[in-house]
Amino acid sequence: MSTLSVSHTHGDHVAVTAPNGTEILRYVYRPDPEAFESRKPYAHPVRTLAGRTVTGYRPSDHRWHKGLQMTASHLSGQNFWGGNCYVHGEGYLPLPERIGSMRHDGFTGFGVEDDRLAITENLTWIENGGAEWAREERGLTVHSVDEVAGAWVLDWSIRLTNTRAEPLAFGSPTTAGREMAGYTGLQWRGPRDFTGGTAFAPDTDADAAGLMGTRGPWLAFTTEHDDVDAHSTLVFAHAPENLDEKAAIHPSHWFVRAEPIPSVAFSWAFFEEFELPPGESFAYRYRIVVADGAWDGDRVGTYLKGLPW
Repeated sequence: MSTLSVSHTHGDHVAVTAPNGTEILRYVYRPDPEAFESRKPYAHPVRTLAGRTVTGYRPSDHRWHKGLQMTASHLSGQNFWGGNCYVHGEGYLPLPERIGSMRHDGFTGFGVEDDRLAITENLTWIENGGAEWAREERGLTVHSVDEVAGAWVLDWSIRLTNTRAEPLAFGSPTTAGREMAGYTGLQWRGPRDFTGGTAFAPDTDADAAGLMGTRGPWLAFTTEHDDVDAHSTLVFAHAPENLDEKAAIHPSHWFVRAEPIPSVAFSWAFFEEFELPPGESFAYRYRIVVADGAWDGDRVGTYLKGLPW
């Protein structure tokens, strides 16, 4: 049986090391120094079992992109994504008074087994003026470390509760008037060598541009690395209830780009806004497979079928 090693530097981060000695995940929850980048926890670096880094951190084109992070680009006039805000008719503007943050309030669950780490984290979403708008319960689970397959899995869940006295309105640049830029929700930013990589999804031959704004159970992104003769593949998958119109608060669509930057987001408000009433909650569950090698659609589909929710 494989044995994970977990270290917790209190007030800073949690790190997970695979049996072969590779640190595969670092989840950083200390507040970032730059408020304009929307202070919030993030996962970086994320690595394959062979040690290939598959997340980018503060790239020169978007300093607020940090590995894998939960975001909300347009939320009742505030920006929990970071960086410039899209304003219809004016483009992207530096509006620091709109930048919110997510405060780490503590871990209520921290379970470590030989082959599994399960964390439950409490967070508070705070608008720029200091008002507490939402309470989040976040789940992070590392599991299915498989050296033969060259893959491991991160499950990421969110349950968000509106603590305001009025509805929270979730949107995106597209709901604000910018076509096909519906980024919001759980977002991955790849390192530079994922630029120009290949994105694919089941039952279609579409590339990243063709997948933008579509719906589906999973999307994969593969690249060939610089420096080393190696490929890596990331798979982004929805839990079944995310795509259930009766269970989900709003339909999810893919935000995906390979050019000019590599990025994928599980967008929960791509084309239309939705509202969360006071005191109400919504929840989503996501799965990210981190794999060595250039996987194809058949391999991804078979692998996911072997990982029940």
